[in-house]
Amino acid sequence: MANPDIVIIGSGIGGATIASGLAGSGASILMLERGKPLPATPHARDTRAIFVDGHYRPKEMWREAGGAAFNPGNYYYVGGNSKFFGAVLIRYRKEDFSAMEHFGGVSPAWPFSYDEFEPWYSRAEQLFRVRGALGEDPTEPFHSVPYAFKPVPDEAPIARARAELRGLGLHPASLPLGVDIDTWLKEGRTGWDAFPNTGQGKVDAQTGPLTAALTDQNIKLETGAYVEYLETAPDGKTISAVHYRQNGEPRKVAPKLVILSAGAVNSAVILLRSPSPHGKGLANRSDQVGRNFMNHNSSAMLAIDPRRRNDAVYQKTLMLNDYYLTGGKGGKPLGNVQLLGKIDGNMLKANVKRLPKFALDFMAGHAIDWYLMCEDLPDPESRIMVDGKDIVMQWRRSNMQSLDGLTKVMRANFRACGYPIVLSRPFDKRTPSHQCGTVKMGDDPAMSPLDPFCRAFDHRNLFVVDASFLPNSAAVNPALSIAAQALRVAEHIRKTELAA
Repeated sequence: MANPDIVIIGSGIGGATIASGLAGSGASILMLERGKPLPATPHARDTRAIFVDGHYRPKEMWREAGGAAFNPGNYYYVGGNSKFFGAVLIRYRKEDFSAMEHFGGVSPAWPFSYDEFEPWYSRAEQLFRVRGALGEDPTEPFHSVPYAFKPVPDEAPIARARAELRGLGLHPASLPLGVDIDTWLKEGRTGWDAFPNTGQGKVDAQTGPLTAALTDQNIKLETGAYVEYLETAPDGKTISAVHYRQNGEPRKVAPKLVILSAGAVNSAVILLRSPSPHGKGLANRSDQVGRNFMNHNSSAMLAIDPRRRNDAVYQKTLMLNDYYLTGGKGGKPLGNVQLLGKIDGNMLKANVKRLPKFALDFMAGHAIDWYLMCEDLPDPESRIMVDGKDIVMQWRRSNMQSLDGLTKVMRANFRACGYPIVLSRPFDKRTPSHQCGTVKMGDDPAMSPLDPFCRAFDHRNLFVVDASFLPNSAAVNPALSIAAQALRVAEHIRKTELAA
């Protein structure tokens, strides 16, 4: 496609959803994805291949500030990280759109309210065919449109866990999920959390919005297209070209509009690597590109009863938000609790290498596996940087007191439910626990690279639409919020850029 109207960089949740929102507009759109389609092979349901051998992990290495190299858990396929996500499509709580005090400081407000954003949540839920239930969670914000599908059903051990938590006076609720459970299980009897989606069982960025977008003959997808940098016009006010490599060959395309959706790390990297007069990269008058990197403070918690076997296959149908808005000392927020997909001995072996496999199999077979998630607050010194060709991560974790508090209260709850052994382990930098915040939106160009419609203040034909725009991380999975904003931005582009 020679010099299309729009280039979208990345096919994850942001890029795929904005493409679907622009479908039928008449604009010619080229999507550039560095990865290839995820192949359907036996590795896709092999826990040893996925979690021990790292079959799907990228070959690249990043560096910590200070020099230590590590292999990141970011995936490069059509559909991006969503090909492996837990398919949790939950709204931020209404309170997350306002400033909120935490142990580690203040979580900033969004530049608009939940009420203004709510209709876009409803549209995103319909696009991703979310299965859920209203009326179970006291923190659930207003929904103008109910879920179109009933929640994924609890398996027997999880129904028991739900009843046990209710017995403590808590409010366990059904997770909103983009999963067709019957289709998923026909393709293989495993959980879906962290498993690659090679069929139609999960509604991810590819199987949902991208498939819908590509029915428009004006939208084309190029794979194996690694974007190196953006070029500006001589006056620096607009993006004039996108430079990328495909199969080792340099290529250049000159669209009217660029939408950067490469993910919170790689979108920042592309901007920082792009030439600029001041040497700080593009969209960076505020010096905030790459800064305010957030990655949820999270832990895995295993509630183990050696007397009772957990024979659940997929497990991940339950959440608990009783401690989301309060629960900590002085009434401060703690966070969200939700089930992990059912673990097995191979998954444990990836993190606990010294224990024998039979012991890990027994532990996994008698555990209910939980994910504790707390807000990581934005900090300008928590940042993504580039050093030549290297990506450098300086993650300064914040608000860890919330995770400590949530761990303590949930350990007590699970013991009260009759689980004599409760183990927990935090996730580290190798796990992309909802990376976000590196190119945040806001009202003030001195403090934020993007305006409330994700347009760069510095370049009127550049939008950045992925997890990087999020001004705060809240304490829930961000996929639905990214999708909702992508639909909102697509409508804005239709009205302001394509209407003439």
